[in-house]
Amino acid sequence: MVAFERVAALERSGGRGVLVTVVDARGSTPRKAGARMLVLEDGTAEGTVGGGAVEHQAMQSAKEVLKAGEPRFVEVHLGQELGMCCGGTMRLYLEPLGVAVPFILLGGGHVAKACAAILPSVGFAVHVADGRDGFATEARFPLAATRLDGLDHEDLEKLPFGPNAFVLVTTHDHQLDQKLVEMCLRRPARWLGMIGSRRKALKTRERCLHKGFTSEELARLRSPVGLDLGAETPEEIAISIVSEVLHLRRRGEAPAAGVPSMSMKLGEAQPTDVTDEPMPPPADLQSRRQAR
Repeated sequence: MVAFERVAALERSGGRGVLVTVVDARGSTPRKAGARMLVLEDGTAEGTVGGGAVEHQAMQSAKEVLKAGEPRFVEVHLGQELGMCCGGTMRLYLEPLGVAVPFILLGGGHVAKACAAILPSVGFAVHVADGRDGFATEARFPLAATRLDGLDHEDLEKLPFGPNAFVLVTTHDHQLDQKLVEMCLRRPARWLGMIGSRRKALKTRERCLHKGFTSEELARLRSPVGLDLGAETPEEIAISIVSEVLHLRRRGEAPAAGVPSMSMKLGEAQPTDVTDEPMPPPADLQSRRQAR
């Protein structure tokens, strides 16, 4: 049996692992509800949930949970498939330990810097990339797990994109934002956001549609981003963005509107919405809090 003191010590030390707990056992099973096993990052295990094929399946599932960073239930049937004749059923709960959710910041400006100061305290590991000299540095992002000085394809390959990742595009250049959005739409992520006004979001959508992206693919993009708090400063905007991603992480939904495409189809936008002319002073809060 794994003591909870051992689990606490692992997390205090910064180690990573998966706690496997038998939450239900029916019929003939090698262990009963409450049995626990700790699977460490190096593949070793402490404790047992039954040994043999049961434990092998639990270990394989633990590797997947550690990689994804999300807990899951696994049901094991002790029948012929596992080469066992017990005939019982075990339900396991696998909980990742010491696993921070990746949050990728593409751009290292004021808002990114403010986000990076908050995110580690709420369970995210920050990964920042910016091609400008002096931006993706330890001085600006002391808590970041990764700092890259480029935003090309090869740089993005070094970042932890995946089904559990959160990604925010927030560079100093609209054309660069467009390029990054297109690259990110082809990569897995749980949440993809882009800083910008409603007009910028429409422009981005139109360009992507012309390049062959589908409406379903574009539905993944959240822009404007952040809860509508009336935020204006980089720090306030960061709070609104982190609030949105926490809402998604904890409640399974993103409360803010994504790219405004439901009521405006390609070609229906007014000329002022899609030109490259300088934007007039924004009037609404949604634009105010994200205008550059």
